[in-house]
Amino acid sequence: MSNAQILASVDIVALRLTPQQRLELLLIRRAREPFIDQWALPGVLVNGRCADASLDAAATRALDEKARVVPRHLEQVATVGSASRDPRGWSMSTIYLALLCPTTTLEGDDLRFFALDAIPALPFDHTELVAQAHARLAAKAVYTALPLHLLQPRFTVTEALGAFEASLGQAVQHTTLRGRLERMKDKGWIVDTGEKNRPPMGRPQNLLEHRPQNGKVFVFDRSVLV
Repeated sequence: MSNAQILASVDIVALRLTPQQRLELLLIRRAREPFIDQWALPGVLVNGRCADASLDAAATRALDEKARVVPRHLEQVATVGSASRDPRGWSMSTIYLALLCPTTTLEGDDLRFFALDAIPALPFDHTELVAQAHARLAAKAVYTALPLHLLQPRFTVTEALGAFEASLGQAVQHTTLRGRLERMKDKGWIVDTGEKNRPPMGRPQNLLEHRPQNGKVFVFDRSVLV
């Protein structure tokens, strides 16, 4: 690569919530050098030979072709670049955070979920990219309903509590979160289905349904930590 060339890419930090309320990260085994056979973030190169009309389009291509999953939520986090992050030369990457349904399954032996707190050593600067995306989720979980996108559309308050606590990395008061969800119900972002789940153990709980409006994320009037 000449000094005039810059490698540009889009990388996806895709997260899934387990039944134990732990976050998992989707990784792909690299099929070529550099770092062949190592686990890395799914991503694509962006250049004039690609048909991508925008960075969002490139992120969609990365999800379709590499991750092979459909997220419940996708947002751009940041763009980073330096001469040292890629052994091929100067490069830059735009990071996207993708939140997956907990029932998401993978297509191909080259894809695997890893516990977010126990991911393997990653090539390039992918560990730092994961940290940035996770920090975005944690920050927005304080004042928005973003963690609900880690759940199925129909969920219980207990499941919502698990999603918020996994995103924040700390406990949330049950009564506080219930109050925030009631606010969402008042605004039409959540509806009470009138149905209950039937867990193998414990009491049945009311099933709520998340209805995001125009692809947006609900913003609370107060932090979920107060």
